Amino acid sequence: MSDYSVILIHKHAPAKPMLGAPCNGCGVCCASAPCPVSAFLLKHREGGCCALVWDQTTRQYRCGMLLTPSHYCGWLPKSLNTVTSKLIRRWIAVGVGCDSEAQISAQAD
Repeated sequence: MSDYSVILIHKHAPAKPMLGAPCNGCGVCCASAPCPVSAFLLKHREGGCCALVWDQTTRQYRCGMLLTPSHYCGWLPKSLNTVTSKLIRRWIAVGVGCDSEAQISAQAD
């Protein structure tokens, strides 16, 4: 068992912020491990989240479950996207700060 894993991040993604600093959309947390939402609703247990979405305009990663929950949970009516997004924001503590303890080392292309 190795002490590291490899995650792929868009080359224009912002650098991972320090632990506790505001989220900047770097995507490291979601690319490296499932959050409670991904584990519970998407039955995702390890590795990168399938709901991690790259936004080319802002050059940031976004949570697809926040943007359009019904896209990832087919059983969820689109009419509940707004209320579900609000619940998910609280569940993953959006705005609280970076909670990923992942240590990053860049690799050349």
